[in-house]
Amino acid sequence: MFPEFLPKLTETLTEPTSIAFSEKIAIQPIQTPLISQPIATTFLRQGKGGIPILLLHGFDSSLLEYRRLFPLLAAKNETIAVDLLGFGFTERLPELTISPQAISTHLYSFWKTIINRPIILVGASMGGAAAIYFTLNHPEIVTKLILIDPAGATGGPPLGKYLFPPLGYLATSFLRSPKVRQKISENAYFDKSFASLDAQICAALHLETKDWDKGLISFTKSGGYRPFGNKLAEIKQPSLILWGEYDKILGTADAVKFEKGLPNSELIWIKNSGHVPHLERPQITAERILEFIAN
Repeated sequence: MFPEFLPKLTETLTEPTSIAFSEKIAIQPIQTPLISQPIATTFLRQGKGGIPILLLHGFDSSLLEYRRLFPLLAAKNETIAVDLLGFGFTERLPELTISPQAISTHLYSFWKTIINRPIILVGASMGGAAAIYFTLNHPEIVTKLILIDPAGATGGPPLGKYLFPPLGYLATSFLRSPKVRQKISENAYFDKSFASLDAQICAALHLETKDWDKGLISFTKSGGYRPFGNKLAEIKQPSLILWGEYDKILGTADAVKFEKGLPNSELIWIKNSGHVPHLERPQITAERILEFIAN
C-alpha cells in the first residue's frame, strides 16, 4: 500500500520499480532553525553498511527521480534519498522563503536528525548544485562528492525569468501541463522510449502537493543557484562527475568546466544517455558510483 500522504495519482503507477519505491517513502517532522514548527520531510532509507549515500534530486522533481538507481545502490550500501525543501513531497510552509541557503539549512537539519555521521553526497542536475553548496558550507560532513549532470556552471533555474509575478502562476500552470512535462521528459532522455506514461506520472506526482507552485516561485525569486566559479576550488573532497554524452538540457560543455574547476575530480561520460543517466542507464551509473566509493 502507498503512504497516505502521497496523492491518489500514485495508484496509477504501472512499473514495478516505481510502485515498490513509492510504497516505502517515509515522512518525518524535521526541526530546523528556519521556523519554529517542524517541517514534514519525505525520504527513503534502505541498505546496510558503508558510509551512507545521500541522494539529492533535481529542479521541480522529487526523490522518485532515483527510483531506478536507489535499489542498486541500497543493495550494496546504506542509501538515503530525500525531498529538498520546497520540492517533492516535503512540506511547504507559506511563511518560509525557499532559497539555496534555506535548502542547505533544512538539509543539514535532516542530516543531523536522520543520519548524523559523515556521508557520500550525490546530486543530479539542480541537486548537483545543492550538493556543491552543502559541501562548501559543511565540508566536515561530506567525504566524497558525486555529481550527475550538475547545474551550477551557469546560473538560474529553467523558466526562471517567467516565474516572477505577475507571470509566476501562469508559468507554473504552463509547467503543470501534461504535454509540456512530456516534452521536457523526452528532451531529458537519449532513448525517448523512457519517456513513458509511468515516467510522466512519477514526474507529476509532486505537483499534487499543497503549494507546489508557491514553493517553485519562492525558490526562483531567491535567484536560485548562482554559478560557483572559483568556489569550486575550495572543494577538496574526491569528486566524481558523471555526464550523459547526449545531454540536451544542460549540454555537455559544462562537464569539462566542472572537471577543471574541482581540484580532485574525475569525469566519466555515460554513453547512450541524456540528462538523466540515473534513470536511463541506472546499472552503469550505479557501477561507476560504487567503484568510486570503493576506491
